[in-house]
Amino acid sequence: MTSTRDIVLWVVLPYVCLAVFVGGHAWRYRYDKFGWTTRSSQLYESRLLRWGSPLFHFGILAVFAGHVMGLGVPETWTSAVGISEGMYHFMAISIGAVAGLATVVGMALLIYRRRTNGPVFGATTRMDKLMYLMLGLVVALGMWNTIAGSMLHTYGAYDYRLGVSVWFRGIFTFQLHPELMAAAPFSFQAHGTVAMLLFALWPFTRLVHVFSVPFFYLWRPYVVYRSKPERFGARAPRRGWERSERSLR
Repeated sequence: MTSTRDIVLWVVLPYVCLAVFVGGHAWRYRYDKFGWTTRSSQLYESRLLRWGSPLFHFGILAVFAGHVMGLGVPETWTSAVGISEGMYHFMAISIGAVAGLATVVGMALLIYRRRTNGPVFGATTRMDKLMYLMLGLVVALGMWNTIAGSMLHTYGAYDYRLGVSVWFRGIFTFQLHPELMAAAPFSFQAHGTVAMLLFALWPFTRLVHVFSVPFFYLWRPYVVYRSKPERFGARAPRRGWERSERSLR
């Protein structure tokens, strides 16, 4: 029998966080367009950023793609195209471990850079710190589920594709099964709860820049630059640091 706690956690909370996620972005875009930015700190420090940013961004993109595959695609679909369960779990472990490691290393470099560089740390807000904390918890719990569940077999024969994935897809079809999440191991429950809270926090942090990728640049017309033709009798341009004749008088 499903308890009130399970209804609140696995039915009410997902829709509340989803509503805040959508409504928060609409509010932020309407009233804080100038704040819709990554608050880039590249001018302050670029050496660590050059390594940490690609590792984190490419790693988190791979993690996101893995979650779409694992949570959004039913087991029957992968079996229909010839991907066995053994092959699927091997791909999930190998690719997921590499993507997770890249994400963790990249995030560690970015946090170290932000904490040890004075100007970068001075530009860090409280929401930035909360965002890093929540994001770090989500990644850490996800890595633990991958290592403990798939490699160490800590949870025995538990298959998240028959439990967590079915519950997740039910959010978008309005057919949630809270009993499936209630039966999941605690680390899966914690991972899902913190992830939902992160999505609710998302619109009020610098993470909004995810929806500002300039795809239109791919179709933007070329910008033609033309040099100014020299006029007859015009004086040759001086170097920028030379003093003018007037200042020498």
